[in-house]
Amino acid sequence: MSSASDIRDAFLQRLDRPLITEKLFDNVQDTTFFVKDHLGRYVCANQTQVDRCGLKTKDEIIGKTVMDVYSEPLAASYAEQDRQVLKTAKSITAELELTLYSDGKQGWCLTYKEPVLDKAGKIIGIVGISRDLNSPTQNEGMASIAKVMEHIREHISEPLRLVDIAEVAGLSVYQLDQRIRALYQMSAGQCITRARIDAACHLLFTTGKSIASIAQDCGYSDQSAFTRQFKQTTGITPKAYRERRRV
Repeated sequence: MSSASDIRDAFLQRLDRPLITEKLFDNVQDTTFFVKDHLGRYVCANQTQVDRCGLKTKDEIIGKTVMDVYSEPLAASYAEQDRQVLKTAKSITAELELTLYSDGKQGWCLTYKEPVLDKAGKIIGIVGISRDLNSPTQNEGMASIAKVMEHIREHISEPLRLVDIAEVAGLSVYQLDQRIRALYQMSAGQCITRARIDAACHLLFTTGKSIASIAQDCGYSDQSAFTRQFKQTTGITPKAYRERRRV
């Protein structure tokens, strides 16, 4: 019987164009889709991405970087984000950031990026999407939530009390929780847990640090507490996750 990977590979080898999702995303006007190479140059983009950059055809964006098609300060911010993905192979999941619409106005979006690896496991590029937050309710106070998410990432190894995080945003704990629930469909506490587990997954895959050390780096008081939370969130232990990713 053929394995799942055999079935997938056999199908992909038959494709006329491997990046069939590009055409699919051409019909989604509130989401940009893109693939970039190891130098941050666009090799694929949907029409929405092309329009956002003030271009007319996809051929005009191929080979260009964000520094070529975006103005400051967004260009520098996007470029640094790309460099971090290419350098660390760390995924970006629902990162709140500013985007530029075709009419020149700015708005907020949730960005997702994944490193693209070759068969030898070498990073050769990035694939990603950015989804617009269109409603007034979604856009209200997004700058404060973006500041909160940055604070969580930068202090992931420290105790993160909701009252302190709410103060960073200039909100009450209730207001903070409600806005995060509206944006991410999870509580503020769950959002912190997700950030800790995401950081742990990255360290388990990319470093040889002990699980006890990773637990401390991600804000857990001891290895057992970390292991319980990790298994509850992912369904497997940190050790099993590390072994599975290295296969």
